[in-house]
Amino acid sequence: MNMKNILLILITISFGPFINAQDVSTLDKVTTVEFVETTIDYGKIEKGSNGVRTFTFKNTGEHPLKIYNIYSACNCDIVSQPEEPIAPGKTGEIKVKYDTEKVGPIVKTITANTNTKEKLIPLNLIGEVLPANTDEDNEENEKMKM
Repeated sequence: MNMKNILLILITISFGPFINAQDVSTLDKVTTVEFVETTIDYGKIEKGSNGVRTFTFKNTGEHPLKIYNIYSACNCDIVSQPEEPIAPGKTGEIKVKYDTEKVGPIVKTITANTNTKEKLIPLNLIGEVLPANTDEDNEENEKMKM
């Protein structure tokens, strides 16, 4: 075996996994999806309120819709997401929970990685978490109304 062949073998062994590795999402047939809404508006909600909301979608394509994973870089958790592919014409849900203990504006995005043409679908959360009303606040508000 000459030095050229040895070098070629070493390069193939070292870089072969990277050359042959394919993102699993590129192996699946592309489909389409339609969300009822891609932005959920919490409006003005009180601190400690129920932060669970649902993104509902329909597979409008001809192939099963797969959600590989959902990225969340916000004060929210993914409560549930489809574990199995969604058949053409069927609907699915992604449930998220925003941490309503954090007072202030809500401007967050989670991203669904799918087998659609776009691959990454941004889903937005907007609104504002207001401080919780106390009995003193309620009394003050009543006085102001008089």
